[in-house]
Amino acid sequence: MERTLKSLAKEAKMRMKKGFWQECEEKLDSERMHAKEQGINEGKMERYFRQKVETQIRGETPDEFYLKVRDLLLTEGEVSDAIGRLTDKEYYKTLSYEEKQRYTLELSEKYLRALERFKREYEFEIKGRG
Repeated sequence: MERTLKSLAKEAKMRMKKGFWQECEEKLDSERMHAKEQGINEGKMERYFRQKVETQIRGETPDEFYLKVRDLLLTEGEVSDAIGRLTDKEYYKTLSYEEKQRYTLELSEKYLRALERFKREYEFEIKGRG
């Protein structure tokens, strides 16, 4: 669904009415204190926080593949057979040799992007709170 300028303005007005920005400011202050206590770079934490708020405002949700990777990393950590575990076995059986090679390469690249995202996000969400 494409959001119009009018609907975006309406959403912004509702955020202001409901104290969204006040909550963000309070949360940011709390995260700053936490970062300082844990020795986390505050500038890096603020960039992450800003990205998280922007994602929330845009209404984006994590994609299914990222959620699979996140669950794997949270339950078992980085494992040597991650690509094998993330492979869609039924789909993989239908591919030719060349297509299997391409699929595995694309899956590997996608996994590495998801892994980097996970590390970025969880550096601030879990460090010192677990």
